[in-house]
Amino acid sequence: MIPIKSAREIDKMRIACRTASDVLDRVSELIRPGISTKEIDQAAADLMQDAGVRSAFLGYRLGHRVFPGNICISLNDEIVHGMPSQNRFLKSGDIVSIDTGVQLNGYYGDSAITVGVGEISPEAKKLMDVTRESLELAIDKARPGNRLFDICGTVERHVTSNGFTVVREFVGHGIGTQMHEEPQVPNYVDRRGENPRLKEGMVLAIEPMVNAGKPGSRVKADKWTAVTEDGKYSAHFEHTVAITADGPWVLTRP
Repeated sequence: MIPIKSAREIDKMRIACRTASDVLDRVSELIRPGISTKEIDQAAADLMQDAGVRSAFLGYRLGHRVFPGNICISLNDEIVHGMPSQNRFLKSGDIVSIDTGVQLNGYYGDSAITVGVGEISPEAKKLMDVTRESLELAIDKARPGNRLFDICGTVERHVTSNGFTVVREFVGHGIGTQMHEEPQVPNYVDRRGENPRLKEGMVLAIEPMVNAGKPGSRVKADKWTAVTEDGKYSAHFEHTVAITADGPWVLTRP
């Protein structure tokens, strides 16, 4: 069952989401050649502590696996769930996806962005632009009366029409008092899945994950980091969006 939030609950989520957005914006400003992904993660941890929020990712369990970072930092061919490391340094030409989730007063906020390091290639810039555009187009479909596939299909059409592919193994999700709630929000139309009508009070984490090459992915030996199967770049953007009578309210919008 898809949870429906009251206006009061959405107001509480807005605080968590604004904090996640603020942390994401501030750590994004640190992106430069030579900085380690661990330094970025530690900066995020300090900002979360100052804001009085808890990382949604640190200690997250998936079976016997426990995520070690405060945020996810994924480089180049890494799609999602990249782990911070003191031995990994950014260099010019990289693209870096930063995924930030926080919990505050029992509610979660989730947001992601992909940033270029120094001078990046025209194809990498186009990949990021198209991914960001697909998110904005999908958000516009988050309205009462539409269906979930309106969001999913919008991402897929924009991405494929620009020569890129959407990741199928990882999807967006509902969000609220749990980090991952119903429904799943694929970035493509999955005819085998459910296509519920969107209702006021639903809150969705919409997050296009787009590959420059083929859509396939695999998980590295660390059991967390998902990478493209062909080694080409991937980009990731995400907002937490409430569906209201007045249209989509992007709770993670600065």
